[in-house]
Amino acid sequence: MIESTVTVRNRAGLHTRPAAMVVKVASQFASDVYLVRDGFNINAKSIIGVMTLAAEQGCELGVIVDGSDESEAHAALVELFHSGFGEQL
Repeated sequence: MIESTVTVRNRAGLHTRPAAMVVKVASQFASDVYLVRDGFNINAKSIIGVMTLAAEQGCELGVIVDGSDESEAHAALVELFHSGFGEQL
């Protein structure tokens, strides 16, 4: 299991398009992937779950990845957040 923290860097936060990107990346892997905010764990493969985070710019989220390809899944998600989802930072 890999646990870390990421920061939402893009100005608009984790709105529909970035949330869909998170789900797309997480769904490429067999591992279980969760995002954590305020003690709530949500499945990062669920668009509804990711959208309920209402994560604004500067928000810190926990990332938990557990499974056979956890290293690759974790690296892909961290890079996605670090890149600001391709939006203006």
